[in-house]
Formats: sequence, C-alpha cells, structure tokens
Amino acid sequence: MEEAQAPRAAGGSSAVGTARAVTPLAEVTLSPEMRFTTGIGEFDSVLGGGLVRGSVVLIGGEPGIGKSTLLLQVAGRLGSRGVPVLYVCGEESVQQVRSRADRVGASAGITLLPEVDAAAIEATILAERPQVVIVDSIQTLYDPGLDGVPGSVGQVRATAARLVRLAKTNDVTLIVVGHVTKDGTIAGPRVLEHVVDTVLYFEGDSDHAFRIVRAAKNRFGSVSDIGIFEMTEDGLAEVGQPSGALLAQRTGGVAGSVVMATMEGSRPLLVEVQALVTPTYLQVPRRLSVGIETARLLQVLAILERRADVGLGSYDVYVSVAGGVRVNEPAVDLPLALALASSRADRAVPADTVAFGEIGLTGDVRGVPHAAARLREASRMGFGRAYGPGSKGENTLETIGVRTLAEALKVALR
Repeated sequence: MEEAQAPRAAGGSSAVGTARAVTPLAEVTLSPEMRFTTGIGEFDSVLGGGLVRGSVVLIGGEPGIGKSTLLLQVAGRLGSRGVPVLYVCGEESVQQVRSRADRVGASAGITLLPEVDAAAIEATILAERPQVVIVDSIQTLYDPGLDGVPGSVGQVRATAARLVRLAKTNDVTLIVVGHVTKDGTIAGPRVLEHVVDTVLYFEGDSDHAFRIVRAAKNRFGSVSDIGIFEMTEDGLAEVGQPSGALLAQRTGGVAGSVVMATMEGSRPLLVEVQALVTPTYLQVPRRLSVGIETARLLQVLAILERRADVGLGSYDVYVSVAGGVRVNEPAVDLPLALALASSRADRAVPADTVAFGEIGLTGDVRGVPHAAARLREASRMGFGRAYGPGSKGENTLETIGVRTLAEALKVALR
C-alpha cells in the first residue's frame, strides 16, 4: 500500500540512461588496509577478521539483549585508536548515551548525532567524514521525501538504501542496528538483509548472562563463526573459555543431566542438556522445551517409545539447555535421549561423560560432522569418556561407539 509507482516515459517505454565508464576487473587494486580490527576479538572473529572499509553490517536482536552496549564498546575501542566514529542515536538522547558510555568505559574519539532525518544524517556524514558510522536504529529513521511513519516498510527500505549507497560511494563503514519481530527475524522488508554485506544476530536469554553473536550472512568472511560474550555490570565481556563457563555450576551425578559436545560454527562447545520426566495428572501430558526445538523433542520421544521401549506416554516432559544456549543441530539427539531415559529411570549418567550423535527414526545412531573437534574439546575439559557414533579416541578420552539407541542406553545407564 505504501509503494509508489515509478513514472513511465512518454509512449510507454522506459527512459534510456547515460552510459558510464567501465573498469576491467584485472585493473582493480586492493588496499592492504581494506580490513581493520575493532579491538574486540570475539566480534572480529564473527566478522571474519574485522570490519571492511565501505562495508555495511546489520546487527539484529531482541530489545535489551545488548546490541547498543556492544556497539558502543566497539565505538570506544575504535575511537581510542584514533578511528573517527559517528554514533547516530535515534532512540536515545545524548545524555543517555553518555551515561552508558561511562559505564562501559567508552568515550574517546566518538561523536554523537541525535538525528532521525536520513537527509540530515547524510549531509553530516559528508561534512564530518567519519570512518565508521553506527546507526541505532534503522527503524527510527525517515526519509523526508517519502510519506509514511518511521519504521514502516517504505521508510525502512528507502533509508537503508540511501545509507548503503552513501557508504559504498564514500568508503565509509556502516553498522546498522535492526529490531527483530516475534519470530526472531529482523523487522522491516527482507530486502534489508539483501542490500547489506553482513547480517549478525544477537542471541541469548535476557535472564542469562551469556550472549552469542552469530553471522547469518557475510560477504567478507565465514558464516560458521560465532562470538560469545557475558553480560556484566561494565558491559559485555569476551568469554575466553565458554565451555568452562557454561559448565561451572553443573552438579554431576544427577539423573536427567547429560553433557553434550556441540558445534557453534567452527567452535566446539560443551553444554548441559537437562531433562525432567514426572508423572502427569493431565489428560494430555506436557511437552516443554527450552533451547531445543520442540519438534526434535517430540521425535526423540517417539523413537524412545518405539525403538528403546521407554514408556513416556503418561509423563510430563521438561527439557532445557542450561545457560540459555540454543542447540539446533541433529547431534543433540543422543544426549537428549540419554537425559530423558536417565530421568525416567532415575539413574544418573556418569558425570565425566559427554555424548553427541544423530538418531534416525529406525533407532540407529548416526555420525555428525566435526567429531574430532568435539572429542578434543571434551578431553581438554577433563572428561573421561564419550558416547557417540563410533568415533576414534582423542588423547586420554575413552570413546564408546554405539550403533543404536538401545545400545547407548544399555551402556550409559547400566
């Protein structure tokens, strides 16, 4: 309803544009200073080694998860190294930004622009010539040449296209904050993700300390790396050993608890999968899951019932991944099944055990990628044995290969 029809030339044909000069690809030179680091290792890792000059980065996440805090820390690190940074604060006043900057220790080299007019922002960038521009957020901006309120589809598309064109033609690195919808996607038109170079998603539960920055698109790097942070009173702190931090409060020897070796991008990570199976007093038993897809939980429950003779039809089932981490890969099948069976039998899986593996509908345990990296991480964290699809041993780790779910339950809960 908001889109306007472009005017057509007389006679119904499109107007012919002016020819432009072309550049042979072989004559294009690359500057050795094309990429520069932000000084925050986890953030640079997600970006593929740092920011690229003239690139546009879109970062999305739920309100209050820490997007503005992280970007203000990035701006502070860059400013302290002499990189001119312009922070466009469309949602907060300059006093509010200064208050948060004092808390995270970021103030040097940052200039603030409390503006939502895209034309005024463009003029300021051309006048001040900053190297990095941070816009917080794209949903607050508006183009004065268009109708519609800020945040509408037409305004978001127009302002984003205007800023992207400005960044490309003036070699300015642009970082844009975008809000997300209820289903977790960035609000506004999908074209917003197509016109930028990098799309980052800020994941994590606001009730937990850990945050994960994940790349969904990256024209200048891999999308398999993540950055892990911990929310503290002084802002977001990098987590050097995330496996140890996630398992720090784990109590071993408890029924329903199994440690899983998962992969977050190219990084192995140990997380605790917890399950609680209790008799139900309802006609329809509850099936609640946090951190694991409900569809995957229901599938594992069906396989346990049919292939391993573990009756769960008259029990409520609650499943969670401790620490607020979300696990979406198929390798969670085996540790999830072990945790459910352990809670159902009230028998603990050995505390020094990790597990990973996909379970087929026939009850067979199948291999998953990066098995060696998972085993190395488990060995480094001091675990003694691993249950998986017949993987080879790694260092001092005893690996117990299992071919079926029934076999895995037999050796883990004996």
